[in-house]
Amino acid sequence: MYDRTYQAGDLVGVLTTEPLGRVLDYRAPEGGCGDGDFVEVPLGPRRVLGVVWGKGRGDWDIAKVRAVGRVLDAPPMRAELRSFLSKAADYTLTPLPQMLRLATRAPGLMEGAALRRVYRLGGAVPNQLTDARHRVVEALRAFGGAPMTLGELAEEAGCGTSVVKGLVKLGVVGEEEAPRELPFPLLDPKGGPELQGDQVAAADALVAAVAAGEYSTTLLKGVTGSGKTEVYLEAVAECLRAGRQALVLLPEIALTAEFLTRVEARFGARPAEWHSGVTQTERRRVWKMVATGGASVVVGARSALFLPYQRLGLVVVDEEHDTSYKQEEGVLYNARDMAVLRASIVGCPVVLASATPSLETWANVEAGKYGRLDLSARYGAAEMPDVRAIDMRAEKLPADRWISAKLAAEVESRVAKGEQSLLFLNRRGYAPVTLCRACGQQVGCEQCDARMVEHRFQKRLVCHQCGATKPVPVACPSCGVEGRMAAVGPGVERLAEEVAARFPEARVAVLSSDLFGSARGLKA
Repeated sequence: MYDRTYQAGDLVGVLTTEPLGRVLDYRAPEGGCGDGDFVEVPLGPRRVLGVVWGKGRGDWDIAKVRAVGRVLDAPPMRAELRSFLSKAADYTLTPLPQMLRLATRAPGLMEGAALRRVYRLGGAVPNQLTDARHRVVEALRAFGGAPMTLGELAEEAGCGTSVVKGLVKLGVVGEEEAPRELPFPLLDPKGGPELQGDQVAAADALVAAVAAGEYSTTLLKGVTGSGKTEVYLEAVAECLRAGRQALVLLPEIALTAEFLTRVEARFGARPAEWHSGVTQTERRRVWKMVATGGASVVVGARSALFLPYQRLGLVVVDEEHDTSYKQEEGVLYNARDMAVLRASIVGCPVVLASATPSLETWANVEAGKYGRLDLSARYGAAEMPDVRAIDMRAEKLPADRWISAKLAAEVESRVAKGEQSLLFLNRRGYAPVTLCRACGQQVGCEQCDARMVEHRFQKRLVCHQCGATKPVPVACPSCGVEGRMAAVGPGVERLAEEVAARFPEARVAVLSSDLFGSARGLKA
């Protein structure tokens, strides 16, 4: 796919985000347009956003074809992104307009450049100024003459906005319009922690891959705490030195804040951030700066793959095995696979980082399609834990108990030393099944086919599939017999009850999504 230019009156194909399933033909506007240009086009009585997708294909009477309204003030969509959207649409069996919608999720693209009013020192400063006015002047000088907004300046000077406006009338402070979307701070690739052992070899290999500027996919496999993040940040640093952009994908928004802090500590400034929790104003800024090269590193969720990178040089998929990378509504795709596709089109390396790689990635490594780098030891003084399995078939336990003698002994040892123990069970509530001992009927959800889970703290049955709830019944809903309802199996609440009874001197707390808001515990 290559870029062409079209003269006024030429027939051009425009792809819109409207659910029409095809490219529409229009006449090029006065002044012409080119492949990838963002345009405003008429569609019925409306004006909609579109992208010039190539030469028009229809056999039309050119005089009857409607013209493109205008070419928007936005960087054209690059050929590699248009190719990526087309191939991703084919791979995922998705209509192309739906794919384009993923690449234009920024507000105000059809609007002109957003401006804001800023203030900087203007003419000569009089000798006689009030204390408040003097603080405004000093605040502007402290920022080295850099422009400041009205709110920023008033806050920095500790005065009201009327003081600033008074200085504008005197000509001491100048007022002007400036672009709202400002570039992100430059990141410094120098420095970084001293790597050890396997980390050095792995970092050197990734740095060499970035320097080569060619497509490759590498699995960075390392145990938890082995320093995978610092290793691939070395590759990000090499990308910065080469003047290219890097994308780091994270599976969860919750991980973003801590990771941004690490990136800021490593490179001296915060990178661009892209996920559903970012404000609409910031989304517009990130989209524009990525397209113009004003953002050198983007940290984001799966949708960050569809941003209009100007010179993408590295893609990192952290925790590549995580199921959060799967988009399961609208456009169905796996961001890990789409990252590999996009990198292959751009011609840049991909790093898939994980302690427990997905089966798909493992199979591609075994087949020789992906490279592999191993980090076998934890960083610094950290040691691998001693992991042992307990065969519960050999344990003699009462029917209502689930903590084995071996596990109890280990917990008692930790309690005696003043240490903590975490007993993990991936079942919310008190018991996953409630049944009648008289007729054997299990209590099911009336809205769906799932069995209802008893939540004893809340004194209710909850369906974990559809969210329906109802009180715990005294009589069986099926046979009507009272006093024969029984909870079967353990949940976190039931396990906590057993822990409190077995270790009475220990402080016990329960943590699950049902109880997190109240931080409820059995014992303070």
